[in-house]
Amino acid sequence: MTGQQRRLSVNRLAAAEVEHLPLRPLWLCRRCGQPWPCGAAKLALLAEYRDVPVSLFLYLAGCLHDAIDDLHRLNPSVTGSVADMFDRFLGWPPRHTHAYRVSTPTDFSIEEAPS
Repeated sequence: MTGQQRRLSVNRLAAAEVEHLPLRPLWLCRRCGQPWPCGAAKLALLAEYRDVPVSLFLYLAGCLHDAIDDLHRLNPSVTGSVADMFDRFLGWPPRHTHAYRVSTPTDFSIEEAPS
């Protein structure tokens, strides 16, 4: 293998190992170049925060705040609408999971109530 072939091989490996993380201040995915969080990043985040979905929302809320600041600083006219930014960062995770359900004691009817 020549030096040129070795460099190309190493570059392909390095690109394949890059995770789908945000490239700041542009807030694009480091791996695929899509607006972050991209589809692969969303899947990874759902898996990582599977048992603590509230922490996922807190993390994404922080990212939303940072992204608004970064993107506004770069070009205020193309930051995007508030609704678009909200949907991009906080609108996609499912909200109706078992972690959000409040358990209540079994209701009993008036007839069953002790006298």
